[in-house]
Amino acid sequence: MAHPGGGSEGPGDTGPEDRLKALYPMVNEDLTPLPRCWSSDDKYSFIGLSQSNLRVHYKGHGNTHKDAASVRATHPIPAACGLYYFEVTIVSKGRDGYMGIGLSAQGVSMNRLPGWDKHSYGYHGDDGHCFCSSGTGQPYGPTFTTGDVIGCGVNLIDRTCFYTVNGHNLGVAFTGLPPDLYPTVGLQTPGEVVDANFGQVPFVFDIEDMMKEARSRVHSTIMNYPIRDCKGQWEMTLHRMVITYLIHHGYVSTAEAFARGTNQPFEEELASIKNRQKIQRLVLAGRMGEAIEATQSLYPGLLDRNPDLLFMLKCRQFVEMVNGTDSEVRPARSPKSHGSSPLHSPGSFSPSNVRNPVIVSSKSSALPTVDELNENNEEHKQDGEESKEAVTNGYQNGCSAGVDEMDVDESGSSKHSMNLAHLEQILHFGQELKGLSVRLQREHGTSEINQQMMLDAFSLLAYSDPWNSPVGWQLDPVQREPVCAALNSAILDSLSLPSRPPLELALGQARQLVNLMAANGLGGCAFANLTDLMQ
Repeated sequence: MAHPGGGSEGPGDTGPEDRLKALYPMVNEDLTPLPRCWSSDDKYSFIGLSQSNLRVHYKGHGNTHKDAASVRATHPIPAACGLYYFEVTIVSKGRDGYMGIGLSAQGVSMNRLPGWDKHSYGYHGDDGHCFCSSGTGQPYGPTFTTGDVIGCGVNLIDRTCFYTVNGHNLGVAFTGLPPDLYPTVGLQTPGEVVDANFGQVPFVFDIEDMMKEARSRVHSTIMNYPIRDCKGQWEMTLHRMVITYLIHHGYVSTAEAFARGTNQPFEEELASIKNRQKIQRLVLAGRMGEAIEATQSLYPGLLDRNPDLLFMLKCRQFVEMVNGTDSEVRPARSPKSHGSSPLHSPGSFSPSNVRNPVIVSSKSSALPTVDELNENNEEHKQDGEESKEAVTNGYQNGCSAGVDEMDVDESGSSKHSMNLAHLEQILHFGQELKGLSVRLQREHGTSEINQQMMLDAFSLLAYSDPWNSPVGWQLDPVQREPVCAALNSAILDSLSLPSRPPLELALGQARQLVNLMAANGLGGCAFANLTDLMQ
């Protein structure tokens, strides 16, 4: 379907950023930015730019070929594009239509049309010839004039270039292209004006379909790559990788069934796997105090040998105490409340009920003492009967609801009414956590990661509604997962087992290889998407 502004309408007709990300998903623009406009610095003086540096017009004399002028894009084409494409609309062919559209390397003279010099490639409108690093062109396609849309595509896998005219592919124009080429346009006579589309709006040519074909070819090459399996060694290796993955994450029943089906042995006793599984469940349920106790009981000395891990667990325990899920403020087994009891609900005690609210210092990460909290509370009571009633009712409501009462939603998170006793427990724990931080700094030096972790956790008390605060992301149950993974890896390491399953290592190494392909200009990386291949 034709797009009102020219071009085929993409799925959902998304914005420029989404469109470019969909076209080139493997490009890391922090390392290799995409060309998005023409460079105001890398151009000849007879070139004028306007409309966000997407429109190019000629402002020279145009008497001879010595008056030719070109401009390059701001960045070279990243290899991770795999298949790169841009289009140029001829707004006006000017006096003679001596226009060239193509590619050039950094350093090629801009006082020339693209294609005339070494490492320069162009398709010219006045004669329809293509020029490959030479002043002599070869017949290629039709001439172009006002209103035509000329596309230039670069296949970074086989290093070829093709052109399109008004959405029709003219076929390969150049082969053996070098890496790091820039989109380039050149003009030579007065009145010539062109507009560029680097993907910010839909193209006239259906480049997405061409990309699907390229992706399919790469996938087929990978999946059909011949591998010599000497006496089933590859199959055995893959079976071992699968079973170690299952054992690592505690999928006991699945691991047992897979081991029986493939005749694979266990490298870890079932009792040990179940112990790790028990600890993982406690962590993922937010019952950090119990998880720490279980770890210390089942794996004595582990946390003493890993002080940073212990600090991470304690910080998470502080968060879960605010959350109401940790057993320090809620017994592990409690009846589920059927009533609504939101965190810091109206009438309940929260940090903001205190006259001088809890302020977390970014310098000291200090918490108020319980005495200071009680002193603030007394001052609050003296402000009048209305304030006194609010605090008293808050404490009574918190107690009447019971420490055990809570609502647990489908995500495993909880919201509870925090009374003064609960807050005192949290503050006591916070003081202990601060003391642990000081000891770790003294014995092992300052850790910025640990300091930020503690600061983030303490900051939850600065808000009457931590869930909807800027630091409320910590209360999301998904934040328990990296803590669970770190503890699980440490336990395995203590048992002289791999701290990371070989299957995950292999995938990580494959992803890194794809990144290395991109860094070394191998365009096939654009279509070697591991997630797609695994599916």
